Amino acid sequence: MSQSPPSPPQLHRQLGLGSAVALNMLDMVGIGPFVTLPLVVAAMGGPQAFLGWMLGAAIALCDGLVWAELGAMMPEAGGSYAFLREIYGPSSGGRLASFLYAWQLCCSAPLSVASGCIGLAQYAGFLFPALRNPVAVSGPLAHLQGTQLAAAGACMLAVLLLYRNVRVVARFAWFLWIAMLLAFAIILFAGFTHFHASLAFTMPAGAFALTPGFFTALGAATLLTTYDYWGYYNVCFLGGEVRNPQRNIPRAVLISIVAIFTLYLAMNISVLGAIPWQQVVAGTADNNHLAVAAFMVQKTLGFAVARALALLIVCAAFASVFALLLGVSRVPYVAALDGNFFRIFGRLHPRHGFPHIALLGMGALATLFCFFSLAHVIMALVTIRILLQFVLQQVGVILLRIRQPQRSRPFRIWLYPLPPLFALAGFLFVLIERPHAAVELRYGLFLAVTGSLVFFARAFKRREWPFSPSRI
Repeated sequence: MSQSPPSPPQLHRQLGLGSAVALNMLDMVGIGPFVTLPLVVAAMGGPQAFLGWMLGAAIALCDGLVWAELGAMMPEAGGSYAFLREIYGPSSGGRLASFLYAWQLCCSAPLSVASGCIGLAQYAGFLFPALRNPVAVSGPLAHLQGTQLAAAGACMLAVLLLYRNVRVVARFAWFLWIAMLLAFAIILFAGFTHFHASLAFTMPAGAFALTPGFFTALGAATLLTTYDYWGYYNVCFLGGEVRNPQRNIPRAVLISIVAIFTLYLAMNISVLGAIPWQQVVAGTADNNHLAVAAFMVQKTLGFAVARALALLIVCAAFASVFALLLGVSRVPYVAALDGNFFRIFGRLHPRHGFPHIALLGMGALATLFCFFSLAHVIMALVTIRILLQFVLQQVGVILLRIRQPQRSRPFRIWLYPLPPLFALAGFLFVLIERPHAAVELRYGLFLAVTGSLVFFARAFKRREWPFSPSRI
């Protein structure tokens, strides 16, 4: 009697609520708030920068409710890919929407990973100043700095640690999560034990004057804080590996947003209450972003504690890279498995059952991007994600309610339809109301056009929608 061939490896539901929240928080924090805090203060021109953190949190919470409903309704690996495919039609427009999402993610996700690694390397340069020197005095390596090699090395280390079973990954994530909380604890302790209310709450003249300049500044600040909050949806990319996903996915999304908002706002107040905001802004002039956290801690608790803080921030940055790579590596895998992306990404590791080709591909691109400057690209990344992911989901969740009102929804958006409408308005505000918006919108347009061309050429060759025989 012939035996049936063994079934291919499958993703297993091994992540509980605690691990899901930890991975979300790791992805959200990373290097972001430690780098962008002075930039947010500079954008707003004073301690009223807390408005940027609050507006960013409100947008994140409203968008998080959208993710919670969709994630509980479609608890499978891939996150937005699966959502967009289902919302816009798995046999029609949803194929294009989900392909464009996977297409842009293959560019934007490695750049996001690289930005975390570069920030990590800058903090490592504080601990080891020799890293800031060129690798060679002359020749082609004269323009290569040790921090760039450190960034690339951190990226490769993250891939190496992720190249194993997700249960082992979750255990390691808890250690990184503790390091992240310790970094916040040192900053909050240093700030609040040397707190001066006059520094934190004395606003410059005209701080709340509702002028065009105020809204432009608020848009620029909120763009940065929105980027810092992103990651609350990481659990949706791991939907196929979460236990009891109908309950745990919404809880993980909402718990992580509230927890991170509390930490961010407390950190902003503690830092601005310990050192004048003018000194915080001054650190942005020479990109010395580390001075904000380290200078305040060094001033209040001493140099040794400041070095310990820098080490913990390096760990927090690495944790974010770790969590981000874990989540995004599932998207090309799901798209390839669906027949809507390059099939090589659909392979699972034969022993540990994780998408190793997708992980290696993302890691290789991110390592390459570590050798480029990402100062201006980060803004473009936010633009690309909003246009080709978030806006499509805000509109999509409303369309799905209209088209399929009786569909089972284990979690329903609170106060529907206000949250998706507010999130949509907030994202459009961030896109438009800031300097150089038109230039960065072109990045999103470029990826949309090139992705569409690849999709239609591939569909024509394979005789798929919209070129299937039944439609010709």
